[in-house]
Amino acid sequence: MKIEETRSGDVLQLDIEGKIDTFSSEEFQNTLFSGFQKSKNIILNMEKVQHITSIGLRSLLLGQKTADSKGGSLVIINANETIREIFRVTGFDSILTIR
Repeated sequence: MKIEETRSGDVLQLDIEGKIDTFSSEEFQNTLFSGFQKSKNIILNMEKVQHITSIGLRSLLLGQKTADSKGGSLVIINANETIREIFRVTGFDSILTIR
């Protein structure tokens, strides 16, 4: 997995590439929490995410809770149909902001 950060004003965008799974979820979660130390508003560009497992979903849930506690936002953009279907089946589409 590869993650690139871009900052624009009070928004931090994380461009994620690869799989968010058992092997990469710790790095993903640490990057997400580190991001919230830099900005309370994070955009996750998931255009190049190929797959996400339950542990990756857990990281997203913790990220959403962190955003809520800071009065900020966590927004997912450009998720492909496979990732959107995983969000739909798991109910995460009603928890997360997906554009």
